[in-house]
Amino acid sequence: MSGRRGFLAVAAAGLGGIVLAPGVRLIEIARAETPQVALKPGVRWGMLIDATKCAPGCDDCVKACRTENGLPDGTRPTDAQWVRKIEIREIRTGRTASAPVMCQHCAEPPCVDVCPTGASFKRADGIVLVDRHACIGCRYCMMACPYKARSFVHEPLDSQQPDVPRGKGCVEGCTMCVHRLDSGQKVTACAEACAKAGHDAIVFGDLNDPASEISRRVREWNTTQLRADLGVDPAVRYRGV
Repeated sequence: MSGRRGFLAVAAAGLGGIVLAPGVRLIEIARAETPQVALKPGVRWGMLIDATKCAPGCDDCVKACRTENGLPDGTRPTDAQWVRKIEIREIRTGRTASAPVMCQHCAEPPCVDVCPTGASFKRADGIVLVDRHACIGCRYCMMACPYKARSFVHEPLDSQQPDVPRGKGCVEGCTMCVHRLDSGQKVTACAEACAKAGHDAIVFGDLNDPASEISRRVREWNTTQLRADLGVDPAVRYRGV
């Protein structure tokens, strides 16, 4: 048990178990175990976004994410959005760039560190997820994320994708199409859609495999991480921003 969760457990025990919701007590949550998944050792999945190829106004990756994961169309302010396109303009030169931003799947994810229930967790392959069964909707992870990459489900859900269960009152974000990876596929929906559109601006792969395309391009190109100064080591790299 980590120091943080150990403290929560001791505090809850001393108070007789703080009731957070009917049938839910903090002491029970503090004892919750992080979900365990059998994974191939040594893998760290990541993405490389090439903003020099990302077309302004194109949202193929956003649409593909919505379709793949059963997300709403984004017409309402409360609609969940796992990928968003941003336009960047350098003040000194006026140079502009367009790029998608999603969960950065940090090696040291702040969302995991602040989660009081263990709902936010990082798998052995580096993918950061939310266990909707353990999420209590406190939204601490949303406040902690420096990339504003998580959404809260406000409305009841009347239709879902079978491989991507969602739930009202839970926080969610980009999963790097973990359901695809766990079924043996090798590409995310956003990267697939970008390639089909002829842009090839998103490369997905194993950052720890020196022979992978993403590792080769990271070695050959000048890439950067968003807010590298924070020291959270994102698994999403960018070129041309």
